[in-house]
Amino acid sequence: MRTRLWLTTILLAGTTGIGVALAGGSNYGVTPGSRVQIDGRIQEWSIPNALGARDPAIGPDGNIYFVMQRGDAIGRFNPATYRFDTWKVPEGAHPHGNLVALDGRVWATGNANGTLLELDPATGVVKAHPVGGDPHTIITDNAGTLWFTKAVADQIGRFEVATGKLVEFKSRGLPYGLALAPDGAVWFCQLNGDRLGRLDPRSGRITELETGRGSGPRRMSAAPDGTLWVALYGSNKAVQVDPTAMKIVREVALPAGATGGAYAINVDGGGVVWVNEFNADTIVRIDPRSDQLRVFTVPTKGAAIRKMTIDAQGRLWYIGASSGKIGVVE
Repeated sequence: MRTRLWLTTILLAGTTGIGVALAGGSNYGVTPGSRVQIDGRIQEWSIPNALGARDPAIGPDGNIYFVMQRGDAIGRFNPATYRFDTWKVPEGAHPHGNLVALDGRVWATGNANGTLLELDPATGVVKAHPVGGDPHTIITDNAGTLWFTKAVADQIGRFEVATGKLVEFKSRGLPYGLALAPDGAVWFCQLNGDRLGRLDPRSGRITELETGRGSGPRRMSAAPDGTLWVALYGSNKAVQVDPTAMKIVREVALPAGATGGAYAINVDGGGVVWVNEFNADTIVRIDPRSDQLRVFTVPTKGAAIRKMTIDAQGRLWYIGASSGKIGVVE
């Protein structure tokens, strides 16, 4: 079933009620763990026939799944055996974002053919669910609902896995990364609008929070304390947002300076923030309790890290879209 709901109400930032705090995680399936001690050891493995490999996602089986955008495929890396597996998706889909649901199924966005791709790794069967437009980044509430952005189409989509029902909400500003707040609201980055959007799923109403001229908010992550962390690509900062008060409560300037290009951002189970500086080939670990920053340099230059993920053990995984390598920081 497919339903389109076009909602154009844009409101100025206000205050809303909030529910219980998040258990932690970034709305990509498996809840991330945490590590008190980080040795800073980095390992990388070359992905066979990478063809635009990007966007790692942890599965409940402990494996790392990813997409190959130019190769029209979904890949899997087993950290225990170092084995790679690949499944083809429909030609021309050019998968972009992905996640692994708690039942082990992999969901990816068919960015070029307007579909959500569903892979059952146990059988290798791939299904394509038409949603139109240019599906980009995807998250899950772990209760049967998928949320995703359509960047160029300026839309937020909601897909019910059990019924196939699709509802779409009109946005603006090139919606990019997104995350869920404790009250169920969907927050998203407006990369070209220098704003964050908050979508109320019940009313369809969107309110907005400005992040500063030229800030370029790209991705965001939900934290265990109920706040959100956002990577500002244009100003190379990480900011913490209180979704109840609808305001930025902390701003962290990253070490590479204004042109560093903060891109992917994740929060582990202990509330520690990880963000990469795209143009500097670095990953920064931020401890909000002490305000301490640690910088890790990626071994392969020009890696082009566009997405990262944290496994149940608290290890940070990344893929270099240009280097064609998958790496781990532990």
